[in-house]
Amino acid sequence: MSAVLNVEQMYAADRWAMSRGTSGVALMEAAGRACTDAILERFQKTSVSVLCGPGNNGGDGFVVARLLRDHGWNVSLFLLGERSSLQGDAAHMAHKWNGPVHPLTEDAAHGAGLIVDALFGAGLARDITGTAAALVKSVRQAGVPVASIDVPSGVDGNTGYVRGVSFAARLTITFFRKKPAHLLFPGRALCGEIIVADIGIGDSVLSELDVRLHENNPALWRESLPSAGAAAHKYTKGHVLVVSGGATATGAARLGARAALRMGAGLVSVVSPPSALQVNASHLTAIMLLRFEGAEGLATLLEDKRRNAVLVGPGNGVGAQTRANVEAIMTSGAACVIDADAITSFEQSPRDLFVAIGNYFAGPTVLTPHEGEFKRLFPDLEGSKLARALAAAKRAGAIVLLKGPDTIVAAPDGRAIVNANAGPELGTAGSGDVLAGMIAGLLAQHTPAFEAAAAAAWMHGRAGTLFGRGLISEDLPELLPQVLNEVFP
Repeated sequence: MSAVLNVEQMYAADRWAMSRGTSGVALMEAAGRACTDAILERFQKTSVSVLCGPGNNGGDGFVVARLLRDHGWNVSLFLLGERSSLQGDAAHMAHKWNGPVHPLTEDAAHGAGLIVDALFGAGLARDITGTAAALVKSVRQAGVPVASIDVPSGVDGNTGYVRGVSFAARLTITFFRKKPAHLLFPGRALCGEIIVADIGIGDSVLSELDVRLHENNPALWRESLPSAGAAAHKYTKGHVLVVSGGATATGAARLGARAALRMGAGLVSVVSPPSALQVNASHLTAIMLLRFEGAEGLATLLEDKRRNAVLVGPGNGVGAQTRANVEAIMTSGAACVIDADAITSFEQSPRDLFVAIGNYFAGPTVLTPHEGEFKRLFPDLEGSKLARALAAAKRAGAIVLLKGPDTIVAAPDGRAIVNANAGPELGTAGSGDVLAGMIAGLLAQHTPAFEAAAAAAWMHGRAGTLFGRGLISEDLPELLPQVLNEVFP
């Protein structure tokens, strides 16, 4: 169930089902029944206003109105537009409704204990205005619970953006597979509880749709993660180098290093400029400490090919020295996670970074920006978060992990995942350093870069959920053994 379909792919799935003998009317009846069942399970019987739009979403609403009335609910149905203008399956379902059809007005929700939102589906292509917009605003102001069909009306199904105004649903019922809007903010926050209902579309259609987007979960990457064989030892599990900043900026590197070690890397070393050696030495035990001076010194350390993964950026400082360190890593063949200051250091010359990543000798590379850092490297990219991440990955020639509550991992070949298990407790200083270290730890164990980033993002979110309130970044690595044992029961 992890595949995520854009609006066009969902239309194609509907057509595929109909071409194989499932009528549009049958699909609509199944959709309306699924919505009704979900409503009956979650809400007490009350007066309900069913708000129907002029398309197939409205047709679903006519089914829900009929079925709720059959269960003894007091149903009022309101239609945007003329009943005579309905077409196809929606017109058929409207014909089966023998109750009154009221024109949609701003006060259509007055007196209702529940709103069924069947105005506009995921394919909404323009802003909601006029009477419909006024009604949405009045419902939100009144606080009446809303059950939305497909997506809350006003949410763009492909981007999660709000087109003018939107309902804030308590429950959203969608069909066959989720859409991007169910995972991307702000749409995700407006959906409330999300149910994905089976309406009779066969899973085999997915092989014909070229699905490149998935909701992150262990089934996508578990088989790509290293498994500890009986003969494994520290030298077969990779060696991560984490580049430290100066004497007053060492903590971020140590956070990343501990996360890399907890993720199973056989050896982890903090590589430290001379000024920070004493500070780092006083804090490190299982993690080793190596001295380096400048990019030349880092390159020398990487001549030992057992040192096969590097994390660069956290606490490193912004400027020419960090740029030079990145470029040295890119010529070593080591896998690399480029984070924080290492991203910002290329703000004035992002092409130099992309050229370095494209170097023949460069190893697998993951960029881990938050939105501010992303804009420094890709100031011209616009559109949805998903579209921007995919365009950035293609331009950079690297895996891009664009952080946030809806973290996206995008690959140059068009694959992407959206991570939906991270809570607000991860919004704490150093959390991103831990995530970067987790990715590096997997890269050292030869996990492919896309899967390493996806796995780390999910496990990072899971660790945060396990701890809950009061989390600080130092807690995260200590929760990874529990998370790993969940992933590998």
